[in-house]
Amino acid sequence: MPRETGRKVIAQNKRARHDYHLEDTIEAGLVLQGTEVKSLREGRASLADGYASIDGGEAWLLNVHIPEYSQGTWTNHAARRKRKLLMHRKEIDKLAAKTKEGGLTIVPLTLYFKDGRAKVEIALARGKKDWDKRQSLAEQQAKREMARALRHRNR
Repeated sequence: MPRETGRKVIAQNKRARHDYHLEDTIEAGLVLQGTEVKSLREGRASLADGYASIDGGEAWLLNVHIPEYSQGTWTNHAARRKRKLLMHRKEIDKLAAKTKEGGLTIVPLTLYFKDGRAKVEIALARGKKDWDKRQSLAEQQAKREMARALRHRNR
């Protein structure tokens, strides 16, 4: 029985939601070393430059920064090492086929603990153009203004 229950978010990649059109999301497990888990439990990680790739039939998470554990010794991990993603073969094959089509990439969205196990939510994403980004920002601002107007009207 796991010591923890529920979902504890460690890091989110808000930039990915701004820079990409997200098409499909998948939850994957992570193969981590002991000091990486301890560093994550302190709530320290960055998904900003991270991406995933399919290499030799295996999924890998690259460029995700998990800083060295402050109490660690010579057994500490490298901060930006390649980390293996734990996924079913069908999911890996599906992602590999879609990324080979062109124009699609795999980006990490959220890093979290679920029932005591480290998980990452990855998404199949297509890059946005600059005008797409401006358009989505304008839509967000319009929604905020409408909600604000409704709140003030109900007072």
